[in-house]
Amino acid sequence: DWSDDEITQINKYITENLTVEGELRTEVQMSIKRLMDIVSYRGLRHRKGLPLRGQRTKNNSRTRKGRRKTVANKKKVTK
Repeated sequence: DWSDDEITQINKYITENLTVEGELRTEVQMSIKRLMDIVSYRGLRHRKGLPLRGQRTKNNSRTRKGRRKTVANKKKVTK
């Protein structure tokens, strides 16, 4: 188990040297916004909601695209 002194030292190190919680979320959102503002390839992929790192999108990438949008088929006219 950790002693109280060790826990305070770890907490102190984390708060002084690392970005965590809301600060980290803000930093990530700002970097994504920067990519979109400079119109880089990654920024465009973020805007379109597609994968950024070269994955194929014909069949997979459901995580980024979201649920499938079903398209109705046209009925064939029989003569």
